[in-house]
Amino acid sequence: MRIGFFDSGIGGMTVLHQALRFLPNEDYIFYADTLHVPYGEKPKKEVREYIFNAVDFMANQEIKALVIACNTATSIAVDDLRKNYDFPILGIEPAVKPAIQSWAGKQKKVLVFATNLTLREEKFHNLVKSIDHYDIVESVPLPGLVQFAESFEFREEKVIPYLKEELSSFDLKQYGTIVLGCTHFPYFEDSIRDIFPEEVDIISGSIGTAKNLKRILETRNQINEGAGDISFFKSGYKVEDKETLSNYKKLLVMLDRKSSLTTGA
Repeated sequence: MRIGFFDSGIGGMTVLHQALRFLPNEDYIFYADTLHVPYGEKPKKEVREYIFNAVDFMANQEIKALVIACNTATSIAVDDLRKNYDFPILGIEPAVKPAIQSWAGKQKKVLVFATNLTLREEKFHNLVKSIDHYDIVESVPLPGLVQFAESFEFREEKVIPYLKEELSSFDLKQYGTIVLGCTHFPYFEDSIRDIFPEEVDIISGSIGTAKNLKRILETRNQINEGAGDISFFKSGYKVEDKETLSNYKKLLVMLDRKSSLTTGA
């Protein structure tokens, strides 16, 4: 049986990349809901419908676990999804906890990058409220990065001006940790590092999610049942064209070349 990964677009590939590191001997199915990307700028009710349709499809693909490799989808639907299916469903959330844990050594603020919908959700606010006892967490939506990623636009000369504009009202020296609260954002780690002081940490929840996935499969005695094969789907249709498959493989290679994100998970 395979492990399912679901995202609104190609952002979830950053989580799949980590899973391939920790679980190379598994087979995977990756589902990108490209007809409806981006989720983060759409009404919550509409997005929930897209999510449940996608997961219904995935449930019929003989999967043994499902990773909701999308912060927005996790924040608005993961609890209800777990009630509807009998296989493990893992989500991903902004890595605020490890960011705050590192605060003692830096005495600087934490800045969370995410989508508008993630930042509006009660789940995110409850997470921050439960652990941000020093009032050091701030946030900013960066929907343009999702659009860049879905257009396969990763050039720094395009990305950096956007980041500088969106962050123009922030004193970047105040922050010790940047939390990438959208799975599309790790593609732009290099550009983000370029505009922040050198000592700033950049973290993501992807590594923690991959480790948790491995732990769950080990507990269920469902480990190492494949060969690292990946099947790709776009909004219910299997990807067969060579150009798209080549682009997806290039993304995984690009992620291999990037510096690893750190995490306390």
